[in-house]
This record gives sequence, structure tokens and C-alpha cells, in this order.
Amino acid sequence: MNSITPSAAAPSRSQSRFWLRVRRNPVGLGAFLTICLLTLLVVFGPLLYRVAPDATDPLNILAASSPTHPLGTDELGRDMLSRLLYGGRISLSVGLLSMLVGLTIGTVVGGIAGYFKGWAETVVMRLVDVFMSIPSFFLVLVIVTAFGNHPLTVVLTVGIGFWAQMARVVYAEFSKYRGREFVEAMHALGASHARIMFGHIFPQVLPQAIVLATLGVGWAILTEAALSYLGLGIQPPLASWGNMLQNAQAYLYSNPMLAVYPGLFIAVTVLAFNVLGNALRDVLDPRN
Repeated sequence: MNSITPSAAAPSRSQSRFWLRVRRNPVGLGAFLTICLLTLLVVFGPLLYRVAPDATDPLNILAASSPTHPLGTDELGRDMLSRLLYGGRISLSVGLLSMLVGLTIGTVVGGIAGYFKGWAETVVMRLVDVFMSIPSFFLVLVIVTAFGNHPLTVVLTVGIGFWAQMARVVYAEFSKYRGREFVEAMHALGASHARIMFGHIFPQVLPQAIVLATLGVGWAILTEAALSYLGLGIQPPLASWGNMLQNAQAYLYSNPMLAVYPGLFIAVTVLAFNVLGNALRDVLDPRN
């Protein structure tokens, strides 16, 4: 009869506890499935619904839903469903890429300050304090106004507005783990600082970083939508949920659905990412 060794049983018990936490949080699981569904919709939807998002139809301006245009058309006769699908690609891409920019900068900066301490901690954390004292959205507005609103500029700018919060969390976690026994053991074995930081400490920090990153995606999507609404974000002919809202503001009374559709997608997406972040905090917390 086969016996299970303790070393083999430990990962099994850990996985069982993880899935038990997941099952205890159906709202978080629903948020994850919603994000997956939205991602599949905007990635594969345009491959199935082959209508150009910038194709105008002067004979069907502000048309209601029909078999030809399931969600109607906008002020230029462009198909709303097609623009929502393509706009979702832009909005989700900006949110995810901006989060990665903020996560990368914040992790490197916060890790350096928390690991090395001394003058590095003083200089870096005072810089973080300066950035956190500036309202993020106004900082983004200033940078976009000064350097233009190319999509790459928007991504980098929104990411810069997010990095300081990530750096603060990573700094706290690195400060907690830098004095632990496994770090001292790696020093005694002659491991490099980079290996200790990113091979041994960062995996301990990763759960907290993941939680903050999911919340950062929602913030980035809202920021891009606000910039586009003000005419400073993604510019036509590229469609995004934000500039669709901007175009719809002149037709709120005559055709409110032009604003309802992109606004609903933004609200559902941001809510799903925020709920997922809260759920991950509970699932990944080792004390639960």
C-alpha cells in the first residue's frame, strides 16, 4: 500500500486550503469570471463581428438598435457594438500596461529602499513622499498636456501616477523580510543582492503586489476614461470607452444610450477589478 510522505502531503494540504478560501469567496470568483468574459469579448469579439469601428453610415446617424446595428449607431453613423469592442481593447490595454509600468517602477524603487536602508531609504522614500503629496490625476494632466497624448505617452503617464503607492507597499514588505533568517543564510552563502531581492524576498512580497496591482488596473482605466472625456486621452480614430463618453455628452437627452453603453462597460470592469483585489487579499492572506 502506497504511503504519502509529509513533503508530498504538504503541498496538497496547502492547495486544499487555497481552493477552500476561493470557494468561500464566490463574489471574488464572480469578479474573476466577469474579467475573463470581458477580456474574451474584446479580444475575440471583433474577429466574429466584422464591422469596422470607424466606418460611417450617413443614412443611419443616431439610429436605434436594428439587425444591421445591434446597439445602434453614433452621431457619425458608426456602429456602437463594434466601437465598444475595439474601445475595450484600448481601455483594457491601457489599464493593464499602465499597471505594469507602475508595478515595475514601484517594485524596483520600493525594493531598493527597503532592502538597502541607509541613505538609499532616505532619498528614495522622500521622493515617494513628494509624489504621494501631489494629486495623481493632476500630475497626469500636467504630463499629458506637456508631452502630448500619444497612446504610449498615456500609458507611461498613468503608470507614473500609480508607482508611488506600489513603492510604499513594497518598501514595507522588503523592510519586514530583510532581517529574516533565510535572508541572512543567503548572505552567508555569498548570494548577490539582486538574487536575494528578486529571487527570495520578492516572492514573499508578490501576494501584496498582486492585490494592489488589480486595484491599480481599475484606477488606470478610470484615469484613461477621465483623460479621454476631457479630450486629453486616446484620440480618434482610435476608439476607447472614455472618448466614446466624450462624444456622447452632446446627445445625453436625444440619445442617452450613447453614454450608457461605454459607461456601463467602464463601471462593470472597474468594479470587477476592485472586487477581485479585495478577494485576492483574503485568499492570499496566510492568516486566513
